[in-house]
Amino acid sequence: MWLVSKLSQDHTHSPFTAHPAPRPSQTLYRPSRASLAPARQPPRPLHLQRRSSPGRRSGPPRCSRLQSAARRPPGHRAAAVVAVTAVTAARARAARQGGHPPGGEPPPGWRGAPGGAFPRSAPAAACATPAAHAVFIVQVLAPLSSRRGGIFRRLGVLLHGSRPAAPPLPRRPLAQQDAAAFAPHGLQPARASQARRRACAALVSWRTSETGAGRAVTQMALSESVTTCLSPAVHYVICELGFEKKDTYDINNIVSENGEICWQAITDRVCYLESGQSVDYIKSIRSLGPVCESVNLHFKSLTKDQFVAQYALWFQWTNYTELFLEVFDVLQHTQTTEIALGLMKLTSHLERALGDVYLLIGKDCPFLLKDLLASEELTVIFGQAVMNVLRVFVGSPYGLNLRNVLWHGFASPQEIPVKYCAMLLFLTAGLGQLLQTYLLQTKCVLIHRPYVTLISLEELNIFPDLSHETLSLAEELVKLSSFVLKTMLPFWIAALTAFKQGRYADCMILLLPQLEAGLRLIFTATNKCPNRLLTAESSAVYTTFDEMLAKQLNNEEINQLPLVLEEPTMEFLWDFLNHQEGPRIRDHLSHGEINLKAFPREVANQMVAFAVTLLCRFSDEDMVAFKEHVVIKPLMNCASCYRSRFHPISLLKKQVLECMKSIHLWSELPIVPEEQVQAIKGFEGNAEASTFVLKTAEILSQLQQYMPQNCYSPDDPVNSDQTDRLLIELCNMHICTLYSPRSVLEILVVLRKISTQCHQVSEQVIASIELRYKQWINKTLRSRQRHNYLRMLNSIKFLSPVLRLILTLITLELVNIHLVYKKNPFDYQQYLKFLKSVLQYTENLVTYTSPEKNKWDETMELTNKALTKIKRFSDEKLTLMQLDT
Repeated sequence: MWLVSKLSQDHTHSPFTAHPAPRPSQTLYRPSRASLAPARQPPRPLHLQRRSSPGRRSGPPRCSRLQSAARRPPGHRAAAVVAVTAVTAARARAARQGGHPPGGEPPPGWRGAPGGAFPRSAPAAACATPAAHAVFIVQVLAPLSSRRGGIFRRLGVLLHGSRPAAPPLPRRPLAQQDAAAFAPHGLQPARASQARRRACAALVSWRTSETGAGRAVTQMALSESVTTCLSPAVHYVICELGFEKKDTYDINNIVSENGEICWQAITDRVCYLESGQSVDYIKSIRSLGPVCESVNLHFKSLTKDQFVAQYALWFQWTNYTELFLEVFDVLQHTQTTEIALGLMKLTSHLERALGDVYLLIGKDCPFLLKDLLASEELTVIFGQAVMNVLRVFVGSPYGLNLRNVLWHGFASPQEIPVKYCAMLLFLTAGLGQLLQTYLLQTKCVLIHRPYVTLISLEELNIFPDLSHETLSLAEELVKLSSFVLKTMLPFWIAALTAFKQGRYADCMILLLPQLEAGLRLIFTATNKCPNRLLTAESSAVYTTFDEMLAKQLNNEEINQLPLVLEEPTMEFLWDFLNHQEGPRIRDHLSHGEINLKAFPREVANQMVAFAVTLLCRFSDEDMVAFKEHVVIKPLMNCASCYRSRFHPISLLKKQVLECMKSIHLWSELPIVPEEQVQAIKGFEGNAEASTFVLKTAEILSQLQQYMPQNCYSPDDPVNSDQTDRLLIELCNMHICTLYSPRSVLEILVVLRKISTQCHQVSEQVIASIELRYKQWINKTLRSRQRHNYLRMLNSIKFLSPVLRLILTLITLELVNIHLVYKKNPFDYQQYLKFLKSVLQYTENLVTYTSPEKNKWDETMELTNKALTKIKRFSDEKLTLMQLDT
């Protein structure tokens, strides 16, 4: 499989395979009063320390860490030496400073070494292979700079597979967190980052010196060995913390007989830090666990009719009552995939509804849910205590953070407890009750924002329509492809099933997070950062689409994923997910901005087809039969030749061609016969029109050397058909769109504005000519209007070639757009100034040719100045196309 072969170059053992828990006889440290006292002398170097008594463990005495490392491959020794050096130094510093973390005893579940800094030796599973040692370095030394504190808990989880029962240290200001995290271990923040760099260097050294025998260990696919994408801390918070309290909570304490929710009974369960201002998320989740279970059992005890009668009214504020009723149905069946789907839909539309509420007293609704929940506007309406309850479940990286964990593809179906879905459904009804009270008091009316409508669906037609046979093959592919994490397989199957059933929104909600999870798998393998596959701690950033599609990593190294995916795939991802003028499907769905009942099949078809191509690409070489299948091969061909459609470069090409077609219609417009024009007394045609045409032809002749030879004839430079062919040819040329620098994007903005103004001039001319001609035929024009109409006919004789010249000019500049970086700052500013002067000319044309103004004589003087400036600029060879000459 592709991923296996890729990883076989980087690993000898999957870093995500769970280490076995140590036997009781392997316990390294049991705290005692004596061990808690400060060390009087620094401990001996690690490689000279001996186990106090061989009788305390079964089996022969274990050799020292350095001796073990000496028997392993050179790369392994390098990693081990770095680890031992850092560990020894940290132990010595910790011993001099008292040796224990803040709070006295090590947390429960930690089995560390005397002095509380690091264990004297790791279990066999933690140092049995070079890969395991590499993971030890990356996951232990690297997090020292993560500002989370509590290295003891990290080492306990990593080396022993155990999780401390005690909650993490309270959150404090960042400066205090740094001190609390690093000082007990004898490391300053700067030195911790140095340790991280040394560890990464050692890891690279190990990878490059890996032996052939070691590679044989990695023949199992990484996608099969990953059992969870939740980091230990996040997994604990979501899957365990809320279940630690076993006491029951009477539902009658929070729900009255008529269905009113007592918020105080819920808010009283939220715990706060000593300051009383910040929420203690760990204690709050533990405290609210029994309440969530009670709510879940309460919902299970209700029939659908009882639930509708008691709660349906309180979901109306969301503008999507039926969705929340569907979530209730899902709770009754407790199918893990459906629970996750229901929770994703619930959180996205809850966010949308909260945004509508925000706009009752606010102006610009925050884009991020965490900012929305922290806003003063919602606090005024619902109260701070209620908002704190919501932040425990969604929106805060310190809480359960259910929305982000699901929408970014980190949580597998079985990792989301049902009771949290039930609790959020319950809280949504409670918010409806509070909002009703607020609206009655303030006499306000809640207005719902309209849904986003996906337009230009024809632009999204890339892949052919998926047949039933294609979908059946896709179901087989997901079981075999390295792109699919095996823990996420139910999501893929459910997404394909939803597409077959015509539930296109459900299909996308299930599929998009899995595309992100699969790409994250490839991203971590190609960039040699396996630890990035997991959710980050609250102080670090998740590895999401934004980073995976970026040109560089956070450490400013080149991102290798685009090289693996290749340009067409990257352009597709940018088009459908990131470009502001593209469909941005994931953003709109995850923020509840799309009407799920009217989600277009065309969009779902494209995303599923694209997913099938990824499944094929990242699969075993012996699956050629799939790739060459008669229904799969057309999809692969479409994916391999895709070109961006929503990048500013692509949109400018589209604008130019549309404007060209509009100007082409001028020749087909009805006009007054020449003899009738000559019969009008007092009107004399302006001879300057022919002068402007000649000047336009002269400029086009200068630009001839930069045009495709088969599209240009110097004998008739202003020929409209010739210019149209030229523009089509230029717009068909491929221009790289990925990672355009800021200067390129700045120029593109001006070029697009010029094209837009030209198109508006053309549309105004067409509308004016058609209207005036009808009035002329019907003889409803006054004398002044007749003269103005004739001046308009005279003006369009030169406006047509001038507008075509401008379109040709900006298209030639577009073809050479990436030469912008060759200009020095002064020339760049002069060039930008020139383009803005052309923009100013087209904007003035829009004003003068509007039906309200009709200043056709003024367009002549305006055009003369513009042509003079274009001619001078071309003579001085300051345009992009002339940079190489």
